[in-house]
Amino acid sequence: MKPNPYEPTAPPAPTRRDVLVRVSQTALAAATVGAGAAFFHDRRSVAASAATVPDWRVQAPGDSLRCSVARGADPAANARRAVLSLGGMERFVKKGETVLVKPNVGWDRLAEQGANTDPLVVAELVRLCLAAGAGKVVVADISCNDPRRCFDRSGIRARAQEAGAEVLDGKALKLVAASLPGSAEGLEVIEPLLFAQKVINVPVAKHHSLSRATVGMKNWYGVLGKGRNRLHQGIDRTIAELGAIFRPTLTVVDATRVLLANGPQGGSLSDVKAVNAVAAGLDPVLCDAWGGAQLGLSPRDLGFLAEAERRGLGKSDLSLVRELGKG
Repeated sequence: MKPNPYEPTAPPAPTRRDVLVRVSQTALAAATVGAGAAFFHDRRSVAASAATVPDWRVQAPGDSLRCSVARGADPAANARRAVLSLGGMERFVKKGETVLVKPNVGWDRLAEQGANTDPLVVAELVRLCLAAGAGKVVVADISCNDPRRCFDRSGIRARAQEAGAEVLDGKALKLVAASLPGSAEGLEVIEPLLFAQKVINVPVAKHHSLSRATVGMKNWYGVLGKGRNRLHQGIDRTIAELGAIFRPTLTVVDATRVLLANGPQGGSLSDVKAVNAVAAGLDPVLCDAWGGAQLGLSPRDLGFLAEAERRGLGKSDLSLVRELGKG
């Protein structure tokens, strides 16, 4: 078995001198650059020259591939039908490729609470990638709450591993320097993002207290390291900026359960509506517009969609969405 290229070696226990040196270095850095936004957990960064973020898109002309929606009681079947309507995973993933599946695993919540991507959707995408010939599928995200609890309690770790994926939470992920423009300049990204030949963005559609909705483009916050909190300033602009930086192979929007209020973290089941739908498409703007519509929001209600359209990232015209109906 090949060694896991992403799994960091456990460091030796720090000595008292190590601790004092680290404290001194931290204080010096704070005095030099000012107080930064506190990050959620202690993380290790990998020293590296800034890498260029790849473009993972597959050229597929035609409005029929912009966004398709499958409905029904089975989240896995919905994901499968939505992807099949685009030509099947074989159209996007080739034999031997490494695929990163990027769900939203931000919160220490159960699947029923609608704060994270449904684990059955994630697992089905892993299976589809492997069936298409992928050599490896990695499921990864940097959570807001404790990473291990988020991946365990959401059900995503267990389901994705059962399906054959390597699962990396924030405790296991390495961060690397990347060349990011705009508001994200200077931020690090998760290492698997740069190693993957294909990337599937798998957000959950839900309410957000600042942007009103969080769907696919906002989901890219989860690949960023320390300092990402600053992107909540001018959030409509920064969401569109991330949409221009990260160009996924596919966007698959989970609307099995939609958190209608008190997002992004939620907590109360009274805020959750069962929509039982999954959308998949190549137009991230249209996929986000559809996700917002599940919260009763029109494209005009979401400032980041106008920003994204202005940048030529896609269209928010909901008439372009293809409804597949119930399975």
